[in-house]
Amino acid sequence: MKLKSRIYNGTLYVLLCGELDEHSATYVRDEMDKAFSSGIFKQIIIDLSELEFMDSTGIGVLIGRYKKMKDRSIPIYICNPSSHAEKIFKMTGLYEIMPKIV
Repeated sequence: MKLKSRIYNGTLYVLLCGELDEHSATYVRDEMDKAFSSGIFKQIIIDLSELEFMDSTGIGVLIGRYKKMKDRSIPIYICNPSSHAEKIFKMTGLYEIMPKIV
């Protein structure tokens, strides 16, 4: 699992690559928390184009990050979901709290 992040024009962009599951959850959680505390931004866009797999543990990681940012009034958006991620987000209703953008 790899995670890349950068801040551009007040937006934190996060790219998740690989599998977000029980084996990578701690790493992803820690890296996202580092990125979330790394600067000043008004919104977060999580790019899932390179996410190959996500299980319930991965969903928990994303919901946890959402809750942290909600406390700071910083919205999280999802872009480029893989077909697997798209199915999970629709099935679980995650798009209601982290909307998909184009």
